Amino acid sequence: MLNGVVFSRTTYAIHHQNLGQCQFSSSSLKTAQLPTKIRRYATRIKATQSSDAHSHDGETSGLADISWENLGFNPVTTDFMYVMKFSGDGEFLSGGLQRFGNIELNPASCVLNYGQGIIEGMKAHKKHDNSILLFRPEENGLRMKIGADRMCMPAPTIEQFVEAVKVTVLANRRWVPPPHKGFLHIRPLLMGTGPVLSLTPAPEFTFLIFVTPVGNFFEGGLKQINLVVKEEIHRAVPGGVGSVKAIGNYAMVLKALIEAKADGFSEVLYLDSVYNKYLEEVSTANIFVVKDRIISTPVLGGTILPGITRKSIIEIARSQGFQVEERLVSVEDLLDADEVFYTGNAICLLPVGSITYMGRRVLYGETSEVSQQLYSALSNLQMGLTEDQMGWTVVLE
Repeated sequence: MLNGVVFSRTTYAIHHQNLGQCQFSSSSLKTAQLPTKIRRYATRIKATQSSDAHSHDGETSGLADISWENLGFNPVTTDFMYVMKFSGDGEFLSGGLQRFGNIELNPASCVLNYGQGIIEGMKAHKKHDNSILLFRPEENGLRMKIGADRMCMPAPTIEQFVEAVKVTVLANRRWVPPPHKGFLHIRPLLMGTGPVLSLTPAPEFTFLIFVTPVGNFFEGGLKQINLVVKEEIHRAVPGGVGSVKAIGNYAMVLKALIEAKADGFSEVLYLDSVYNKYLEEVSTANIFVVKDRIISTPVLGGTILPGITRKSIIEIARSQGFQVEERLVSVEDLLDADEVFYTGNAICLLPVGSITYMGRRVLYGETSEVSQQLYSALSNLQMGLTEDQMGWTVVLE
């Protein structure tokens, strides 16, 4: 049990039906905590990091030049990254912190040649008492584990994943922006780093976490964005890996995204690849439509990423008395909606101002009442401004 969430063999097995046989299975991965020396190192960091200005090993490069108000969504060189290697005998070896820097890859590595890799996205917020909040990290660990099985990769246990995130954030805590100035973006990576020539799972795997500070997306309040529906380009197909945060899922939508932005749109909304009429998701986010205060979102079916923010918004909305439907949502539903919004880790929740479909542009109201209500509930919880009655946040002192 992690933060009140029980991960049983039955729960995990549900996500692995009909995924095929791979070289590695979840049963071969032994559940093990990180070594004592790593936990002691995290404790030492906790004890010595008394302020944001504190340096690591005498170094203070970078931080003095940061303008928290002007941070965008671009990588910043921080202090440490976490690296753990797969031993080849069924489990990951002891991981640890390394100075942030370049990594070496064999030109024949599977991740470079065949794209055997998974990413995750998380964030950490700083409170006024200088403690740090993580949001549902065990959910990211579970999603990586499920995705790894589909991609024929071993994965850290959920306990290893969560502990590694904690250690990495504590080691880089001076890079967490002050309250209301942004957040620390956490990027776990699982890569097939071993060399291959034929199409086969890599003989070696690396689990890596790096972090970077990110600025406040919502300075001055929520801003509506404009979407365009693309019919000719599809993000995922049935039987593929649309439900996995596989690295290959993102480069394939760059062309559509670049074209959309050149035409003045903020993002692209993709349709299903079979009927070309049902909503799937935005490039990196899940979509919701609101009609008569009923909230609908596309049902998960193998082509849509099970977003953790998506899941959280559904649970919050239901706790507030909204009716939430997970179903097939058509373009007609979209165009007839009262409100539209989408959710993702970095953006949290963004209201949609307009949708353009086949040359027709539909405008939504400027108030976005439901969107604002749900955004406030989730963001206040993530930043520690309201009491966490869900048991979702993890506090790092």
